[in-house]
Amino acid sequence: MSMKNNKTLKHLYYLPITIWMSIFFGIPTLIIVYFSFLKKGVYGGIKSYTNFSLDAYKELITPELLYIIFKTLEMAILITIFVMIFSIPTAYFISRSKYKNLYLLLIVIPFWTNFLVRIFALVGLIGNNGLVNRFFIKVFNLSGPIPMLYNKFAVILVSVYIFMPYAILPLYSAIEKFDFSLIDAARDLGANKYQALLKVFIPGIKGGIITAIVLTFIPAIGSYAVPDIVGGTDGVMLGNVIANKMFVLRDWPSASAISTVFIIITIICLYISFKGQVNENGR
Repeated sequence: MSMKNNKTLKHLYYLPITIWMSIFFGIPTLIIVYFSFLKKGVYGGIKSYTNFSLDAYKELITPELLYIIFKTLEMAILITIFVMIFSIPTAYFISRSKYKNLYLLLIVIPFWTNFLVRIFALVGLIGNNGLVNRFFIKVFNLSGPIPMLYNKFAVILVSVYIFMPYAILPLYSAIEKFDFSLIDAARDLGANKYQALLKVFIPGIKGGIITAIVLTFIPAIGSYAVPDIVGGTDGVMLGNVIANKMFVLRDWPSASAISTVFIIITIICLYISFKGQVNENGR
């Protein structure tokens, strides 16, 4: 078969997924970006599909929105850090255990449960009358419950629980492929266990770490349901602002402008992840 025919078959092979991604991802994304350059109508929505403006982007630099942007970034970074702190040891333990299939099943089981059900289950645990507060009141003889709901702490706690499975799975895959004899070699050459961990093990699973960070940071920065249910006024994030502008204020250009910023951040994160995977495979 000629090289030309091979290229034709390759293009035909990718054609269905290309069409699918174009219709259900590419076109909606372009519509969002297009709407962000339009003007808001008097009664909401879009004033005109040919009347372009940068007003929506100028609103992004208002003090109130800048505060929420920085708070969202701060919370997303904290969520990602805590997820990685808990996920790397968990993935390592699973990969080295003889019961790894059972532990992987336990990690996957939450995916079988509705997302909102899992959030409300945690609300029942950490609420004022939840099991955690009742335990603390009984054991430490507290005068009242610890306020663990409707604040930034609740958003971070619930988000860490929600996103941990997404981080554990790629980390487990990377650790499974890691050659642990390299750590023994590093110890033989004089490195202590912490040096072997930081200079051999962590760089050796860099691809899994980058993927886990991307799969945590991107959903965290665009989170809506978690801060809406457990965040209160203190835990408002940009996802809630987008929903408010879209469905309450009907300010479609402003909502689209914030979403466009999210899209740019997502593309940057995916590019970093792709470069990290390429470098990892090229080593």
